[in-house]
Amino acid sequence: MARSFNQVTLMGNLTRDPEIRTTPGGQSVCSFSLALNRQWKDKEGKPQEAVDFIDITAWGPLGERVAQYCQKGKPVLVSGRLQSHSWEQDGNKRTKVDVLAQDVTFLGSPTGAGGASFADDTQASEDKPASKKKDENIVIDEISDEPIDLSEIPF
Repeated sequence: MARSFNQVTLMGNLTRDPEIRTTPGGQSVCSFSLALNRQWKDKEGKPQEAVDFIDITAWGPLGERVAQYCQKGKPVLVSGRLQSHSWEQDGNKRTKVDVLAQDVTFLGSPTGAGGASFADDTQASEDKPASKKKDENIVIDEISDEPIDLSEIPF
């Protein structure tokens, strides 16, 4: 049997403030949804636009950070996997597909400088200085003027 691959990466804006809950077992779970804009031209060449709404679930510390730092309208980049749920309601079988987040990158910040990325199994890294360019989502590291000693490179 062939192996399967289930990986999705989405970039959009939060449609509402994240909702965080705690399971009876003490695990944190955060629910939020993203609005994903699509644009295309119809047969006559007129621009068209549509929006897709995708539900996202983030568990544990990742969900706690999303609930703490994100709010309605903020842009984020989400990496994760698709998962489906089935249930019966009023005699009808219902299904739903949503995304289980494994990593969330915050693309905006209150100060408008840079972004931060958090994975479900890592802690936040130190803030890096943001580029002074017009695009506020580009982050660069400081580069010194000292020459690089090639003998110090481990490979």
